[in-house]
Amino acid sequence: MDFRILDASAFYAGVPFGSAEDCYTTSLVYDEIKHIKKNQDALGTLLETNRLKIREPDKESTTAAVKAARDTGDYQQLSKQDVSIIALCIELNGEIITDDFAISNVARNLGLKISPIMTQGITDVGKWVHYCPGCRTNHPSGSECPMCGTPLKRKLLKG
Repeated sequence: MDFRILDASAFYAGVPFGSAEDCYTTSLVYDEIKHIKKNQDALGTLLETNRLKIREPDKESTTAAVKAARDTGDYQQLSKQDVSIIALCIELNGEIITDDFAISNVARNLGLKISPIMTQGITDVGKWVHYCPGCRTNHPSGSECPMCGTPLKRKLLKG
């Protein structure tokens, strides 16, 4: 069964407020967005009607999400909230609703379903590498070339 798993951008875009579908998020994301529509207690209503469920991903899914993020080179760009959303999607085999490129790249590399909100979504999926524009060498990470000292840049290797 598919589940909609919402990151913070989905809440800011109003996705759960204009939908009758059930949604999941993690407590880390909920803590980040709980101020939204506080005057109307819209989040409270979603929780009371069980249309919004807060669930923590299991340890295995979280480990898999971190590994996948490291493999794609997106780990440094992801917050704890982002990792928790990817992990929950792994565990529930759901659909992530997000406009975040790093979340989308990791999830697509894992074969997970992603739906963008206010953008067209990502078209290129791949792995990030750090490279030195000075001596033209690739490096697994870092901000400065260990060989010549030039600031490293990142590029996406598609595929």
